Amino acid sequence: MTDTPPENMKIEFRSDVTVELVKSAAADSDVLWAARVSTAGEQSLEELQKDPERSKGLINYLMRDRHGSPFEHNSMTFFISAPIFVFREFMRHRVGWSYNEESGRYRELQPVFYVPGTDRKLVQEGRPGKYVFVEGTEAQHDLAARAMEDSYRQAYDTYQEMLAAGIAREVARSVLPVGLFSSMYATCNARSLMHFLGLRTQHELAAVPSFPQREIEMVGEKMEEHWARLMPLTHAAFNKNGRVAP
Repeated sequence: MTDTPPENMKIEFRSDVTVELVKSAAADSDVLWAARVSTAGEQSLEELQKDPERSKGLINYLMRDRHGSPFEHNSMTFFISAPIFVFREFMRHRVGWSYNEESGRYRELQPVFYVPGTDRKLVQEGRPGKYVFVEGTEAQHDLAARAMEDSYRQAYDTYQEMLAAGIAREVARSVLPVGLFSSMYATCNARSLMHFLGLRTQHELAAVPSFPQREIEMVGEKMEEHWARLMPLTHAAFNKNGRVAP
């Protein structure tokens, strides 16, 4: 038998996401020594002591002409808390990424659920491949919030009932919706992150338009803020060259 869950467990509704930079080994100089080894051999190590600002032209050249491998010699690990439906899109990005997500087999999942904020565009207009999202009415926002919250409460009550009856977590979790929040660690390098951002964020400087779901774009925006502080020259070159991963 599993432990009986507390009857007063409070359900939480969120419209935001969490992205924390857990650890990193990422700097613009990493791009430079990786690139210069092709012509300078062991002397490329001197880049570790030099100001990368003096070589921002080389970073821009590598980005512009899509010499991508020098952007792989770095690492960033993020802690992310977001709805499960975001993670299912996120994990389509496989090259250059590593993931570990919390498991509903081994822990009781917490009652935290996604409800769109009032700034979330609710209405899709147009046909597949050629559509836009527009603001919803107050009535539509009220309906979405009420319907989702009622559904979440019913699903989580059923989940608790099954756990209390001794049903295994891995079976009971089947009744929970994809609006449930999960958490994971995601590790990537700058090149794989740029590919993610090129597809999962909209930006006025993007040479190739993208149409991400807003909730995964929220995650991407927060990851980009951290990365921009770590590698400002690389980030600037990414924007300057149309936000296309090299």
